[in-house]
Amino acid sequence: MDHVEALDSIDDFYSRVRWNNQFRWLTTVPNHLKRVFNDRKTVLDKYQDITDTSDRIEESQSLVKAENNSQNVLSTVFGEDSTSHSVLQRQEHLLSQKPAWHAPWKLIRVINGHVGWVRCLQVDPADNEWFATGSNDTTVKIWDLATGKLKLTLAGHVMTVRDLTISQRHPYLFSASEDKMVKCWDLEKNQIIRDYHGHLSGVHTVDIHPTLDLIATAGRDGVVKLWDIRSRTAVMTLVGHKSPITKVHCLPVNPQVVSSSTDATVRLWDITAGKSYKILTHHRRSVRDFNFHPSEFSMVSACTDDIRSWKLPEGALLTNFSSESTGIINTLSVNQDDVLFAGGDNGMLSFYDYKSGHKYQSLATQEVPGSLESERAILTSAFDRTGLRLITGEADKSIKVWKQIPHSTPESHPGLPWVPSLSAQRF
Repeated sequence: MDHVEALDSIDDFYSRVRWNNQFRWLTTVPNHLKRVFNDRKTVLDKYQDITDTSDRIEESQSLVKAENNSQNVLSTVFGEDSTSHSVLQRQEHLLSQKPAWHAPWKLIRVINGHVGWVRCLQVDPADNEWFATGSNDTTVKIWDLATGKLKLTLAGHVMTVRDLTISQRHPYLFSASEDKMVKCWDLEKNQIIRDYHGHLSGVHTVDIHPTLDLIATAGRDGVVKLWDIRSRTAVMTLVGHKSPITKVHCLPVNPQVVSSSTDATVRLWDITAGKSYKILTHHRRSVRDFNFHPSEFSMVSACTDDIRSWKLPEGALLTNFSSESTGIINTLSVNQDDVLFAGGDNGMLSFYDYKSGHKYQSLATQEVPGSLESERAILTSAFDRTGLRLITGEADKSIKVWKQIPHSTPESHPGLPWVPSLSAQRF
């Protein structure tokens, strides 16, 4: 008899589990069916529903503390977490936060030397003594960071140099070009030592893995390729983007590869599985650039009139920046002091507080005399390793160096006003 009772209890448990798995969703009526049911109710039925709801609210009020009546009533009627996601609480949180003050920036040096648009630049990651730039004139130039003087010109590409990356563990510089080539330069010999063939069209971006002997390249053919540095073989091809890829970056931990594209997405790649495990689809237009925060595990991406920051590794949205009417954004850079720089295609420099998303300074670049008004665009940017100097490469063929105004205070330079609005926060 005990054996039969045990079998009956097992059957009952199995039936309840199957019902919970298959028919649990039927316990919650969808909103469109609720509207149909409400339309069919009589006036007396609707009055009875209102009476029952008020009775439940009175009963719940008698069981809670007086100072928390409103929140507990809401959580009793609408669910436990409704107050944490309410519009009013989001508005109060937005108004209560205060952005940190940052000193404004000013132009201190203009460097000329290229005869084409300056498309990319990288600062020496080891000693912070020099930086490299690539241009439409097909050359890579090395500049002294302190004086701005030209140290070296590297010629080897036959088309525009679109991106550069410098290794921290090797004396190598890698350049990507529209001639479908990625070249490895030995900075001790100042010559090309390796070429990487395999892309079907122009290569727009290159980055070196911080811990592995790999480089990631991507471009107009819409795929990310991982190359072994020494053997020059493509060890992996990551397929998923539907349009040309604008930027790729590597991290020592997951996601080890992140890429952005003109298909308005940012993909976080799992290179162990060889596929993307997260696709950020919040942007509506081409994502031209993204960058990582140097001291916290987050990243920021931008498309036209839209800048957003993301928590890594899961890719959760952190902040919507006050970036309406910013225009096309070509480049983003972040320093250790939570200053985000965004360079626009219209020549505007925008500086933001990274944590709150507040734009505290906006100024126009000073074009080189004799250049066209249409060449007033900021194409690339980078902070030096201290975060105290900002370097920009522009369409007027110049390189500009910016620094914060010394001895500035919140009283002397208050910056743009902080006027938060819930409508600007695109939740």
